[in-house]
Amino acid sequence: MPTLPGAVSIRIQTDAHATPVRNEGTYADLSRVVRGAGLLDRRYGYYAAKIGLTLLVFAGGCVAFVVVGDSWWQLGIAVFFAVLFAQLAFLGHDAGHKQIFRSRRANDLVGYALGGVIGLSYGWWMDKHTRHHANPNHEDDDPDLDIPMLAFTRGQSRNRRGFFRWTAQHQAGLFFPLLLLEGLSLHWSSIEAVWRGEVGARRREVALLFAHIAVYLTAVFVVLSPPVAFAFIAVHQGLWGVYMGCSFAPGHKGMPTYTEKTKLGFLRRQVLTSRNVRGGPWVDVALGGLNYQIEHHLFPSMPRINLRRAQPLVHEFCVDHGIDYAQCGLLRSYRYVLAHLHEISTPLRANDANLR
Repeated sequence: MPTLPGAVSIRIQTDAHATPVRNEGTYADLSRVVRGAGLLDRRYGYYAAKIGLTLLVFAGGCVAFVVVGDSWWQLGIAVFFAVLFAQLAFLGHDAGHKQIFRSRRANDLVGYALGGVIGLSYGWWMDKHTRHHANPNHEDDDPDLDIPMLAFTRGQSRNRRGFFRWTAQHQAGLFFPLLLLEGLSLHWSSIEAVWRGEVGARRREVALLFAHIAVYLTAVFVVLSPPVAFAFIAVHQGLWGVYMGCSFAPGHKGMPTYTEKTKLGFLRRQVLTSRNVRGGPWVDVALGGLNYQIEHHLFPSMPRINLRRAQPLVHEFCVDHGIDYAQCGLLRSYRYVLAHLHEISTPLRANDANLR
């Protein structure tokens, strides 16, 4: 694929050669195909079972936490809760995109409730994620690229100074270790946004965050002795952050970025900046449907369970119209992410070496 104007020069991976363009192909054309297949219809039974089962498992984990008591075996429970927090976050993500119910109000009620359980501000996340969907991999407007410790484009790397310059220089090696802090970063960003009044339902958000913090810390320090309690929090929050980062990174990191100079329509902007992850049902569950990043970005309100059925339709449409469609295995996606980070940081290391 030729490099997009203003984009990082990378090679998009596809599992089929793009065919010559027969016609432009519009989003409306693709949308008619997807809608005609019934893939935008709500799946109430699926979500009733999914939410019910996830909450039941979560409740079972709470019981196990109390039964195990003050024991180092609680570190295994901490790993369990790291996974469950991510699964609850995925359901909150679905609610935010109106995948569960037709009405915004009903979806928001679910989103606020799940945000309260895991300690995130639903309003803060909605604002951030909406801007990401509107501007995926835009160097200036995608908040998911605004991570001071990392540089995802050459333009960002030129602006890094001091400690952030050092982390950017070594970002490929630091990427996974830094994800250990992602959970705490999500909590802090939520608290900060609510404190500054940057969310709509501020009183509701304050109550939910306060309740989460109070219940979480009370449970941990009442049931566990201080050494086990601090270890539990470190394992739980650290692994939850790693899980969340590993779920979101494959979708866009290492794919082309663009600036205001690049003019792309909605269809190509969403497809060319996204990457799917191949795999069976276990990947669908592990990544919360985010492995169908292309289909999700094209149809954000599509119920998660329908993404697998939509994938071959979208892929065929892209191939027929000469639009590069990127997909690969999970481990390979991480290799692409790390290779991209290493490539972007190369000039930083070279410049510092020349100054010595």
